[in-house]
Amino acid sequence: MQRSSARWWHSVALGLSLILGACAHDTYQQRADLVKEHSEAFYTHLKANRVEAAIRENEQIEAMASEMGRTVRKRAASQGAAPVEREFALMKTAQEAAANNWLALGQYFAIKKQYAQARATYQRILNTYDDTTGRPYREQAARALEDLNILHPPSASANP
Repeated sequence: MQRSSARWWHSVALGLSLILGACAHDTYQQRADLVKEHSEAFYTHLKANRVEAAIRENEQIEAMASEMGRTVRKRAASQGAAPVEREFALMKTAQEAAANNWLALGQYFAIKKQYAQARATYQRILNTYDDTTGRPYREQAARALEDLNILHPPSASANP
């Protein structure tokens, strides 16, 4: 979990620095800071075994990404594509952060030998991130689910 969170922080930092380069305290910077705060809180809660709180933080990131998506669609329809590029990039960063957090949560559950919760978390990724940008996360979740099923097959009573 440490390696994937470090990798995620590197990608988020790079993405946010590219997106927000010279910005001071504009709306985009504030939203980027919020994504970062929720992500940091997610990992803090997870490390302290406060799973419900971690999930709530990640749901906040997903809600922000959804709101940004609505804003992007609305602005693109009325103003064209150019004015919404930064908003779109931030939305994508938030979606990626949330997907990476769900993957980390699945790993957390697997490490804690909570296999049913790990399976449910990976399945959530498969069900939620169904657009083209979510493909890498769906692929990772599918592989993790397959690996989990190899190492710890679901019980016969769990299969229909």
